[in-house]
Amino acid sequence: MKSVLYGIVLIVFGIVIALSSLEIIDFNLLFDGWWTLFILVPCGIGLFTDDDKTGDFIGVVVGVVLLLACQGVFAFEYVWKLILPAILVILGLSLIFKNTVGHKLNQKIKEMNAKLNGSNEYFATFSEQKVKVDDEFEGSSLLAIFGGIDLDLTKAKLKKEQIINVTTVFGGVDVFVPEGVTVKVSSTSIFGGVEDKRKHVDEKEAEKIIYINAVCVFGGVDIK
Repeated sequence: MKSVLYGIVLIVFGIVIALSSLEIIDFNLLFDGWWTLFILVPCGIGLFTDDDKTGDFIGVVVGVVLLLACQGVFAFEYVWKLILPAILVILGLSLIFKNTVGHKLNQKIKEMNAKLNGSNEYFATFSEQKVKVDDEFEGSSLLAIFGGIDLDLTKAKLKKEQIINVTTVFGGVDVFVPEGVTVKVSSTSIFGGVEDKRKHVDEKEAEKIIYINAVCVFGGVDIK
């Protein structure tokens, strides 16, 4: 879906540039604030494709404000004064609605975390860890700060339901899950997110569920 939207954006830009070159329309590609498109386009597409849209919404707001400032609608000095409060308000609203929208999922994650024994915790700070589980898996907590973690569960013995807590800060986590497993995600992301890169899984046929509870700050989680 995301690649299709990027393709549409490139086609539109190509057509606009062609029409401008032929003087059919008057369009200046290097208009004041043109560089804000590098913020607006990816974040705008993310609003349609990403599960957690918090970071994308922040990016769109920041991009629009910067574009308006470049166009002279208001002075840049107000931009720097208001961007941080605006981001904090958006983050606050996202946390409030996270606990109301999808309440059943968040409640389930809370219950499963209460049962988590805390023994399977992995950290990667300015480093990488590769973890392969071949025996019984009892849940895990992963923290990647300027680093990366690969958690391979393809050969693991999974219970019917399991929980993985993930925090990434300028880092990345890859979780490899067996076939026929449903993955349910609850995430709070700022310029990052969780992406399921597997082929389509029929949840009606899947007998086991992995819950991923993620916080991503300039980082991401890939489910493979």
